[in-house]
Amino acid sequence: MKSGDHATIDVPESSAVAKGKAPLIATPREQKSGFKKGLGIFDFLLRLGAIISALAAAATMGTSDETLPFFTQFFQFEASYDDLPTFMFFVIAMALVGGYLVLSLPFSIVTIVRPHAVAPRLLLFILDIVALTLTTAAGAAAAAIVYLAHNGNPNTNWLAICQQFGDFCQKVSGAVVASFVTVVVLMSLILLSGFALKKH
Repeated sequence: MKSGDHATIDVPESSAVAKGKAPLIATPREQKSGFKKGLGIFDFLLRLGAIISALAAAATMGTSDETLPFFTQFFQFEASYDDLPTFMFFVIAMALVGGYLVLSLPFSIVTIVRPHAVAPRLLLFILDIVALTLTTAAGAAAAAIVYLAHNGNPNTNWLAICQQFGDFCQKVSGAVVASFVTVVVLMSLILLSGFALKKH
């Protein structure tokens, strides 16, 4: 071999180079799937919050009962939620909404496991609207009665009773506030589902 000759050594490519490496950047479909999964998790957490507020509203209203420590020979002064049909409707409606929200949790989990599934999200979207309507009706009707209990109405001879039945009014007022918290959460769930459906 002469000094001017050069030896050539062929180095075989490694298997990683020959086969090519997987891209580190996620594909648009993977990014979309991760985004929808995040929406599903947020939906699940919101439903837990709505369950707590709805059942708290029903339980608080259902246990609102107060009897004044004085009474006459013929009358005993007592205030209870079942004295008013509006409050009874409120308890039933909020219990139904709370029960629906509990039953909706498995469908919310499906939207996390299968973020591209349209059917469960569409079902939740429709039923959430029904639950929102029922909750708003119950909360608004009860709020009107609570307002009269606090302020009365001289034109119709409705007397304010909250000065005498303070604990009763405090409970029913808290129940109404909890119902409107449920309304806000349900509105958020509907907007979330609509946004997720639009991204399909």
